[in-house]
Amino acid sequence: MSKEELKIGEVSKPRFEYRTFGQDFEEEAYTMSRLSMPVPEKVWERESEEIYILSRTNDINNTKIRDGKMDIKTFVQTVDGLEQWNPLMKGEFPMSKEMLEKEVFPAFQVEMPKLTKDTYTYEEFMAIIKANKDLAAVKVYKLRFGYMVNNTICEFGEVLINGAKVYTLNSESTEIEDIKKTMKDVGLTEFENINYLQAIKRVIGMIDKPLAN
Repeated sequence: MSKEELKIGEVSKPRFEYRTFGQDFEEEAYTMSRLSMPVPEKVWERESEEIYILSRTNDINNTKIRDGKMDIKTFVQTVDGLEQWNPLMKGEFPMSKEMLEKEVFPAFQVEMPKLTKDTYTYEEFMAIIKANKDLAAVKVYKLRFGYMVNNTICEFGEVLINGAKVYTLNSESTEIEDIKKTMKDVGLTEFENINYLQAIKRVIGMIDKPLAN
């Protein structure tokens, strides 16, 4: 079977991903940029501001909000140390009580709040989050630079997590061996695989672990 040719910004079958976070990846980021094949101009440099909803009781569902739209991904499996995540739900505000009760709060794996309205605005939803001691809303700013190495979608990113600056590198593909080759070529094999959910929890102190460097 021939391998799927990945294209940045386009949907493919579920991918596997390696990602790491730390304070210094200058050499690795430079190597990634030099090894990259040409990529579309739209992914050269991208900025975004997002809100991640973190739950003390859940490490398998990744929830973020950007431009009033919610995106939840769920962990599927780990193969050779690489993680696979699939979309769980997408929604936008105002959001219905039914969606909050059946999809959103079950994903957080916390006690269901008492919802008395038919729909909730973003501000009303955030008030519920802030009132729950097991949940935290975290502001995340991303400045990302897109690359393509060994037919894997890669990026180097500067990330502010509630204002704390960290850096991230990643490689993702439907083909595990392509990711492993990219990790070796770029010089990432010694760095722990840390997803966004784990990185944010470590930075805000919800998990007592350091980043990769």
